Amino acid sequence: MKKNKFKLVLAATLGLAFSIPQLHAVKIGVLHSLSGTMAISETSLRDVVMMAVKEINESGGVLGEKVEAVVVDPASDWPLFAEKAKQLITEDKVAVTFGCWTSVSRKSCLPVFEEENALLFYPVQYEGEEQSLNVFYTAASPNQQLVPAAEYMAKEMGCKKFYLLGTDYVFPRTANKVLKAYLKAQGVPDENVMEEYTPFHHQDYQTIVSKVKEFAASGDACILSTINGDSNVPFYKEFANQGLTSDDCPIMAFSVSEDELRAMDVPPLVGHLAAWNYFQSIKTKENAAFVKSFKKYCVEAGLPGGAKRVTCDPIEAAYFGVYVWKAAVEKCGSFDVDKVREAVYGLEFDAPGGKKSMHPTNQHTLKPVYIGEILKNGQFKIVYSSDGLVSPDSYSSYLWPDGNFPKPTGGPNGDGSL
Repeated sequence: MKKNKFKLVLAATLGLAFSIPQLHAVKIGVLHSLSGTMAISETSLRDVVMMAVKEINESGGVLGEKVEAVVVDPASDWPLFAEKAKQLITEDKVAVTFGCWTSVSRKSCLPVFEEENALLFYPVQYEGEEQSLNVFYTAASPNQQLVPAAEYMAKEMGCKKFYLLGTDYVFPRTANKVLKAYLKAQGVPDENVMEEYTPFHHQDYQTIVSKVKEFAASGDACILSTINGDSNVPFYKEFANQGLTSDDCPIMAFSVSEDELRAMDVPPLVGHLAAWNYFQSIKTKENAAFVKSFKKYCVEAGLPGGAKRVTCDPIEAAYFGVYVWKAAVEKCGSFDVDKVREAVYGLEFDAPGGKKSMHPTNQHTLKPVYIGEILKNGQFKIVYSSDGLVSPDSYSSYLWPDGNFPKPTGGPNGDGSL
């Protein structure tokens, strides 16, 4: 009787289990440095992706499935990005990955995404000279940031001399090739262009700032800065320590946003500039709601900074990238990489900073261009905005004047073809 009773209980339990609808989840990868030199920038991108996941799940998920984020920390270690990407794709079986900041981290894991025909949404402005069918670039290409910024410094600020100062890796070096080609095309002589690089996590800028001071003594020089990560803190501090201000030599930054300014002494930086495609100071109801939601999420999640957190360009690009993927999945009715890729092309959508669209062929995003001036409160006053959306170039016409651009790479056939 005891055996029969046990069988009845087991049968009832199994029957109950099979009668309850099974909960399914689609996994996504989050590949951002949460430690090391780039944590100052990348941690916030992890946070906003998780906010998007929470919002999507609360509204019913994607194709009726809950989204489950698999978060890994490549720790600002470039080879580790490839290992973590491989883990996400082959072990965790994610449908898509959102991540990377530096171009060296992206290039480290790019072969993995191409070999596995997996998708990466990359949310940070970069140097261009790349078009992989396995990457959607939701931030700026050079013609949407670098070139407009240099043009602004020359035409609006009256600069005739340009000090190109960056961190020593692929983005600054390639970005400066574009900038030098642009400046040469505008008739700027070689002797009016200086170029210098420092390693990641560089801290001592005394000698470099002394050279800048001498270079800028004529009163018509500026710095075009591609310094990345926590090195920005000692650089700007030394700049101010040597008595230099934005009136003496304005700095145009390509990797300093509201988020980086949280870790810096802002008053000495007032008047310096940055070029982006989004600022928290954009005055629309939609952007105000986004900023409020992000602060609220950080408070409720117990994240450092809480209600004092800010939004910035990479944060917006990381956020809407998740929604672009969701829209594409729902458009094609599938999580299949090749179907989703096709569905992304030409997709129009509303982002916190306004309407944007995905390019119909080249994996990039049509965006507005803004230039902002640093204010005492760590925000930016927008001093320039483009006339509508700027179409992205995968390859710069200044480096490929004949228009004979390289073919795309990756994709389902591994050769850039669909």
